[in-house]
Amino acid sequence: MMLLLVGLAAFAAGFINVLAGGGSFLTFPALIAAGLPPIAANASSTVALYPGQIATAVLARDGLLAASKDKRIDVPLLSAISLVGGLVGGLLLLITPDETFRRIVPWLILFATLVFASGNLTREGARKFRLGRRGIALAQVLVAIYGGYFGGGIGILMLAALTLFGLRDIWLMNSVKILFAVLMNTAAVVTFVVAGLVHWPLTGVVAIGALAGGYAGIHAARRMPTRQVKGFVVLVGLVLTVYFFVKTA
Repeated sequence: MMLLLVGLAAFAAGFINVLAGGGSFLTFPALIAAGLPPIAANASSTVALYPGQIATAVLARDGLLAASKDKRIDVPLLSAISLVGGLVGGLLLLITPDETFRRIVPWLILFATLVFASGNLTREGARKFRLGRRGIALAQVLVAIYGGYFGGGIGILMLAALTLFGLRDIWLMNSVKILFAVLMNTAAVVTFVVAGLVHWPLTGVVAIGALAGGYAGIHAARRMPTRQVKGFVVLVGLVLTVYFFVKTA
């Protein structure tokens, strides 16, 4: 029964990842409910959702090629930062005691939820504040470390930074966001696998469910209102925030 619930959560995660992002809000608590400690659940969730990210990057290859030729943004530098930052974040997770991470979890989910909810406000903020080349590099350092450590909301954080940098082409921004997310998660995935944090049976269930959900999400993307999906993700994030705050009290 628990495997079925984990599989359904993974399917829903893959589905909403295509439409709005935030799938880890479902897979992470589902793995905890299945009996995994928080750190192992976070690592297993990251590894399980990774194949879907690779598939998305393949679909976005045309955008990545265009981004690599755009002189406004240093894609090689930000790619290197994403890879190294993801590794640092993954290593930080390894040295975090499980009980400490358990107490940090509600704050991480709350932060990711607020970032996700404020995603549509980044253009207004860009009028008041701008990032230069050093600023976007520093922002990517922080996002990459956070992404390797936990990862919730990294897509919105990167889009916000790119908007503040002055980019407006959403196709270009989404393409480089996908590339950077894959790189930081590549480093984190390798770290978690080598460290033996991944619970492979549950990870396999989540990976299959998420890929199936992503496939369904692609077909539904043109029909479902993205705003409603985002609202659902924010609601889930708020409910999980309250739940984990109560659980760790």
